Amino acid sequence: MYNHSFNSDLPFLREKIQELKNALFFSQHSSLLRMATTIVSILKVDELGQIWFFVPRPTQALQEFDREFPVKLEFFRKGKGFFLHITGKAYIVNDPEEINSLLFDDLRQQVSPHMVLIKVKMGKADYFESAMRARQSGWWRDLRTQLHAWLFNTRPGYKPYQLDAPMPMLRPVA
Repeated sequence: MYNHSFNSDLPFLREKIQELKNALFFSQHSSLLRMATTIVSILKVDELGQIWFFVPRPTQALQEFDREFPVKLEFFRKGKGFFLHITGKAYIVNDPEEINSLLFDDLRQQVSPHMVLIKVKMGKADYFESAMRARQSGWWRDLRTQLHAWLFNTRPGYKPYQLDAPMPMLRPVA
């Protein structure tokens, strides 16, 4: 298992997300009223680690939905040697003033009454290299990978990234 810092991993994750571009969006909310599972096309990954995209507007009133909720994004593209799973917290961006204040002009121009803008703050990212890509690396690397997986009970090509800031430890007051 790898320990990575947010600042060093964000450029790598941004590049991989932009390369794959599309993801399955799953609301992991326990509420009866939640966003439908859908395929999304990523518009932007900003420097704060927020992923921006649109989802179809639900038939129910948007005010009935929670403004923030846990989600999972599964990125995959046929022919690529990797895939990516991201969990985090989604926020519905519905306030016209907030939308107009966005720094991304390209996002502002794509706003539609039939779509809802969502931003997801990444919490955890799991990066997987496919078996096809791992096989192309040579027999010595394969042997080393298998030995490491056997000793440390890990999957080859799997790299977890924890993007949330660690919680400060509370110290008892003397």
